[in-house]
Amino acid sequence: MSLILATQRRAPVVPCRVVEPKLEVGIEARREFVVDGPLLTDVGGTLGTSVLSTPGMIGVIERTAAMLVYPALGEGRATVGFEVCVKHVGAALQGSTCTARVRLAEIVDGRKLRFDVEVVAQDGRTIGVGRHERRIVIAGGGT
Repeated sequence: MSLILATQRRAPVVPCRVVEPKLEVGIEARREFVVDGPLLTDVGGTLGTSVLSTPGMIGVIERTAAMLVYPALGEGRATVGFEVCVKHVGAALQGSTCTARVRLAEIVDGRKLRFDVEVVAQDGRTIGVGRHERRIVIAGGGT
């Protein structure tokens, strides 16, 4: 039996440029969610059923907007919600599936982010629609 030594050839190391996500007007995100748990209200028992609450809907919108831009902010940066102007125009029953859609509509002074936002039920009905603003801040409490 003979022993054969083989040398492994390695691919040459080629310098490459890492492309960072870019914060630009027009980027969009969608987040599908189930209307359940802390997203619900029965308005103190007056409805007779549980539906998507306005605060719950706004929370999903804010998180979707924050997560859309986060990868493009750079290290040590985050966003905080500054303003919400949303109309809650339709009901979504407990257990139904909805989609939050956010689109970065405007960047002002390099740190103010304005989003067009919408929540749509699985059957296509609009549940909520409006605008949301966030500010870029230094994570950990700075501005």
